[in-house]
Parts: sequence; C-alpha cells; structure tokens
Amino acid sequence: MSPDIDKLCRKIEYTFDDQKLLLEALTHRSVGSANNERLEFLGDSVLNFVVAEQLFLRLPDASEGDLSRLRASVVKKESLVEIAIRLQLGDFISLGSGELKSGGFRRESILADAVEAIIGAVLRDKGFDQCQQLILRLCKEKIEQTIVDGPEKDAKTQLQEYLQSRRYRLPEYTVVEISGKAHQQSFSVECKIKELKIQTSGKGRSRRIAEQEAAIKAIKFIESAS
Repeated sequence: MSPDIDKLCRKIEYTFDDQKLLLEALTHRSVGSANNERLEFLGDSVLNFVVAEQLFLRLPDASEGDLSRLRASVVKKESLVEIAIRLQLGDFISLGSGELKSGGFRRESILADAVEAIIGAVLRDKGFDQCQQLILRLCKEKIEQTIVDGPEKDAKTQLQEYLQSRRYRLPEYTVVEISGKAHQQSFSVECKIKELKIQTSGKGRSRRIAEQEAAIKAIKFIESAS
C-alpha cells in the first residue's frame, strides 16, 4: 500500500483520528486474519440506511417498492466500484501475494468491499454524523442521477415481464445451499425456466441477492440466444 495515506484522506475529505482504522479498512482478507471484513459488514449496513433515509426524505410520494429499487441502484456493487475508481482506491489496498499476482487491486468485489469498509471505519472513528456526511459526499452524484432517472426494474422483474409477455410460466427459484454463520450467511439459488430449458445459479449474502444474480444470468442467456 502506498505510504501516502494522506492522499486518500484528501480524496475522501476526511481525516482519521485513529489512522489504524483506515489501514484496517484497506486490508483485504488475503493478507491475514486482521482484515476489513468486519468493517465492510458495518459499512454496508450504515450505507443502506443513509441512502434509504435520503431517498425517503427527498421523495415523499415514492412507494416502498420504488424506494427499494432506487436504493438498490445507489448501493449496488457497480456504483461502489465507480466510487472506488474515482478515488483510485486500488492504489491503497493491501493484498496478499496471490491476489497481487492475479490483479486483485482491479477486482470489482475487492474495490466495492473496500468502499464499504472505509465507511465502517469512519463510523467507528467519529460516529454517525461524520459517517453520514462521507456517504452523502461519495454518493451524491449517484443519488441525484437515480432520482432524476427513476427506479430501475430489477433483474427478477425484467425476467418476469419478459416471460409473461410470451405467456411462459414464471421462473422457479430454489435455495440449494446456505452456508456461513448467522451474520455472514451465503445463499446459493437456482433459477429454472422450463419452457426455455434454462437453469442458472446465483450466490449472495441474502436469498434476494442470490435470486437477482441468477435472474441476471438468465436474462443474459436469453439475450445471447436471440
């Protein structure tokens, strides 16, 4: 990791009282047991809350479903990767030798997780108000864009509408495996579309996320076959 950690602090417009928290947030699990996974868990939770509250306050007439889709658009992995790229976060992340050799500093999941971990680190460093301000700075452009563009239809909805338009039966989602401890569970889900002989799989930290991933794969399969 670059010794010029102050450069990253200037980018995020935040100075840590306890710089060890930032170093922890930038340490991938491939380095060892002292890594950013716990801070990532914390950051993910507060990120979802802050974005949800912001959308709730700014869109008083939006339905629960629309608010959920808007929030998902702001906090999804791709949005966090955009933030990480803007911050050049890959230059600061500490990786184990295996991840370094495979270019882990460019891997989207590692970049997105590091953004969430930094948010968690700020929460631990100076509390909620400072953390909220950081999130709104980092996500300002995406929140504004999402409010203007409106809620995106999630993959499951898109797939369902496609099948209904052709009078096919709806896809069947089945949980095939649940692993991990209660607060860090991983779900594996299969999506089957019998008429099209399509079967895809998805994994995620919740059943909903895993189903969405499986639906995305099904949509890509349909698009490639058409």
